[in-house]
Amino acid sequence: MPHVTFLDAITQALREEMERDSKVILMGEDIGAYGGAFGVTRGLRERFGADRVMDTPLAELALVGAAIGCSYLGLRPVVEFQFADFISSGFDQIVNFAATSRYRWGVGVPLVLRGPWGGGVRAGMFHSRCMEMWFVHTPGIKVVVPGTVRDARGLLKSSIRDGDPVLYLEHKYLYRRLKDDLPDQEELTPIGKADVALEGKDLTIVTYGAMRTACLEAARELERDGIRPEVVDLRTLVPLDRAAVIESVRKTNKLLIVHEDTRTGGIAGEIAVSVCEEAFEDLDGPILRVTAPDTPVPYAPTLEDYFLPRAEDVVKAVRKLAKY
Repeated sequence: MPHVTFLDAITQALREEMERDSKVILMGEDIGAYGGAFGVTRGLRERFGADRVMDTPLAELALVGAAIGCSYLGLRPVVEFQFADFISSGFDQIVNFAATSRYRWGVGVPLVLRGPWGGGVRAGMFHSRCMEMWFVHTPGIKVVVPGTVRDARGLLKSSIRDGDPVLYLEHKYLYRRLKDDLPDQEELTPIGKADVALEGKDLTIVTYGAMRTACLEAARELERDGIRPEVVDLRTLVPLDRAAVIESVRKTNKLLIVHEDTRTGGIAGEIAVSVCEEAFEDLDGPILRVTAPDTPVPYAPTLEDYFLPRAEDVVKAVRKLAKY
């Protein structure tokens, strides 16, 4: 079981899927000779050639449109955005064409849209935002957010094999900071299935992406107080594994939702409503949430640290909820 980084796991998934299926191609800005903005595709052009690892112009709308056309011709494109923030420039093609294709005329678009996402690396408001809810609100596209090394590989492989468009968000803060042992054998992480990252009994913490790490750090601190939270990592936002959340809440009777996304319109609202609809009588207290405030991501290190949810914020919210 080799010890690899979050970034290496993504590279490995791309390489293995390209070896397995000659129809898998990569498209993006500077992904070929340069190896991508963060080095995820480094070495893949030398291995598979320029016809399968294609450098594209600085034009996200055209890039996504070309990828959709490739998928109609039987290929399985994986598009990289240098930063996921730039996906806004390709928004029209994604939401009006890729996401509606199967509904409109019965033909799926096997397309993966990859992008470095999230804050914590001092990249400012144009390179650090969370935009997942733009697409959660768009029927026809799956939204995948791995928070572990194994899921980074397993979810990307599942995304590439899916028959419909998948937005695959990889948190840039985790790229080289998160390391783990990765089994040699192939693993496919199912899309739409949450993971109980830590079993507990006193309350449920629901999270995803890099916040999984923060929540587990908070859980270690809380155990010193005799509080044992259960941490549920959603792993995918669409499809959303509501059943896993409901099952955990019925077990612990309390719910805290943690996400890096801004507060208004975040996935916390959808989860809270789902729990109120299906497990309201199981709750022993209010549903709380820890999120970023409703502002752009600051550039100044002190302001970004204040902006981003931290383990200490989770600890504070849990202690408040534990009093009920």
